[in-house]
Amino acid sequence: MEKDSENFKRKFLSFHPKLFRIAYALVDNKSDAEDILQDAYYKLWNKRDELPDIENPEAFCVTLVKNLCLDFLRSPRANRREEDIESVFTLDTGSSPEKELETKDKEQQIRQLINRLPENQRQVIRLRGIEDCSMDEIERITGLSAVNIRVLLSRARKVIREQFEKLYEYER
Repeated sequence: MEKDSENFKRKFLSFHPKLFRIAYALVDNKSDAEDILQDAYYKLWNKRDELPDIENPEAFCVTLVKNLCLDFLRSPRANRREEDIESVFTLDTGSSPEKELETKDKEQQIRQLINRLPENQRQVIRLRGIEDCSMDEIERITGLSAVNIRVLLSRARKVIREQFEKLYEYER
């Protein structure tokens, strides 16, 4: 049993950072993403005897997490809370309180603009822009083609840029 546990950890826990980024990008909540990963590990552990037959364990895990996220999003328990994306915005340690406040304000406005996007645009912009997933990873997660992803990203970025510029023109 201990050997199984060590093999399992070595094989599957190395994917944890990537799986977490994917789950977080899809469900937009840290706590829910962690719960989904725990569920994924539980399912993997219960099928550990069948896992050696899997050719690409990483792709299998990504697909499992994606499907669990989609199930979660369809469920009534999906209490989708808005969560900060502060980690995307890093503040300079030498910045002034005014600059920090301005950065926080811009961060909040961008978050609101992203949340107003259609679901498919919101999903790909989070995966690409916030979670830094590659195009191949986004294709596997979403099931969309690279062309569709590029179009969605382009449209989302354009909308965010235009709306952001309107906000700052209005404030001047």
